[in-house]
Amino acid sequence: MTFNGWVQIALYVAILLVLTRPLGGYLGRVMEGQRTFMSPVLAPIERGFYRLAGVDPRKDQSWWVYCRAMLIFHIAGFVLLYLLLRLQSILPSNPQDMAAVAPDLSFNTAISFLTNTNWQNYGGESTMSYLSQMTGLTVQNFLSAATGIALAMAFIRGFARTGAKGIGNFWADIVRVTLYVLLPFCIVLTLFYVWQGVPQNLGAYVEATTLEGGKQTIAQGPVASQLAIKMLGTNGGGFFNANSAHPYENPTALSNLVQMLTIFAIGAALTNVFGRAVGAERQGWALLAAMGVLFVAGVFVAYWAEAGGNPLLAAVGMDNAMGNMEGKEVRFGAPLSALFAVITTAASCGAVNSMHDSFMPLGGMIPLINILLGEIIIGGVGAGLYGMLLFAVLAIFLAGLMVGRTPEYVGKKIEARDVKFTMLAILCLPLAILGFTALAAVLPAGLAGPANVGPHGFSEILYAFASAAGNNGSAFAGLTGNTLFYNTTLAVGMMVGRFALIVPMLAVAGSLAAKRKSAVSLGTFPTDGPLFVGLLVGAILIVGGLTFLPALALGPIAEHFAMLAGALF
Repeated sequence: MTFNGWVQIALYVAILLVLTRPLGGYLGRVMEGQRTFMSPVLAPIERGFYRLAGVDPRKDQSWWVYCRAMLIFHIAGFVLLYLLLRLQSILPSNPQDMAAVAPDLSFNTAISFLTNTNWQNYGGESTMSYLSQMTGLTVQNFLSAATGIALAMAFIRGFARTGAKGIGNFWADIVRVTLYVLLPFCIVLTLFYVWQGVPQNLGAYVEATTLEGGKQTIAQGPVASQLAIKMLGTNGGGFFNANSAHPYENPTALSNLVQMLTIFAIGAALTNVFGRAVGAERQGWALLAAMGVLFVAGVFVAYWAEAGGNPLLAAVGMDNAMGNMEGKEVRFGAPLSALFAVITTAASCGAVNSMHDSFMPLGGMIPLINILLGEIIIGGVGAGLYGMLLFAVLAIFLAGLMVGRTPEYVGKKIEARDVKFTMLAILCLPLAILGFTALAAVLPAGLAGPANVGPHGFSEILYAFASAAGNNGSAFAGLTGNTLFYNTTLAVGMMVGRFALIVPMLAVAGSLAAKRKSAVSLGTFPTDGPLFVGLLVGAILIVGGLTFLPALALGPIAEHFAMLAGALF
């Protein structure tokens, strides 16, 4: 590890903190239908959408009506995207004559993009037409991200409202976040990426002659527009197979910094939205502090592991001065590669600027842990906040048990029904991850996927199902996922990880919104200071450790000790 590396990491954190409060204020005003600086232009368009759809944005929905609207919206999105992929060979905007996508791969991809997972069992530049990329995948990048923010706002309203029957209007939330936040920001980001050298065109691929006289096909297309929402919406569905390791998706150090900032920007800002909504910004900063503790610890371990280099190479006399650079780009180096990996896996964003498969065992374990915990460390747009709030409910419940008092969080009493739904939401992830990993580790169809044997091969399987159920989409590499078994099981894991968490979470939101706020007393547990931050981090680590430590011991931890033994003997 170097001083320069830590300066780069510190600069990133400082810029993110500066952006959090102003962006949080803007998001809060947008989602509550208040006037913003863009209202004179966008408000008439917003009202036009409501009239066209027959929606009254002032009509509150109960948690179940809100949930039903969200599910119907996703079912329609799945059907349209699946048909588009199956029919792309006969549809326009296909200059490379891409064939129709196979049924199982279409199923996996459609589920992947509508759940904000963006797992890609295909190479984008060799599988998808421009029409599929633009009207299929990019559109779902917008809508799945908008859904995540809308759901986070619904949960926030559960804590902020008193004696309410509703938690908002799903259709109004989707329109507002798309129109006022995602679209304008992505237009600016698209122009920025074009300036940095990212292609944005509809031309056919270019064939170039190399210096050796060989032929090379250079893929291009509407890349910048997809890249913008891929990062801002923490989607990760890249235009190219190599994602943000491809020079056309991440051409400069400045584009790398902006991509890392946009991945975390909305997730961090939503903690401030929560604080403002409940009438105490310190509550939001406490949540962000808990996220920050886990984030900094993860970055430290990942950077330390990568900067130390590979002991097997050192044992044969090779220079490890630059750290473990296998599968990474020299232009970003070990610190930014480690930082990018931690950010993308903490934020439900599958975009990578290095291959996780090439990380050291403990370095690769950190992205895996981020996903296993539900990506609550800043997290995906919306998903990180409501995931962290579920852990906050659990932590407060545990604290209440210890002192023999009915637990309260921001004035709302946490009762048995709330805790039951919270545990249902939290435990759906290990059920999907560990269940499907166990099946893949014993069935011939599952064992045919990993490129490696032993702990590393097990890590490939575990990472794949963690990435799917955690709605992350990043791959450990080495796993052949484009098979009927993996396309199907990964898709089911994505649906469980998304909807089996959302439904009970909305039930908790509805229950909390109907409650009256309790007055602060001497027995009220403080939830806006270091004590609560420590309690929350402790609850997360205990639940994560009890649930996933055996699987980690079979994978990256076992591989770490095997590598040390190989270097010594």
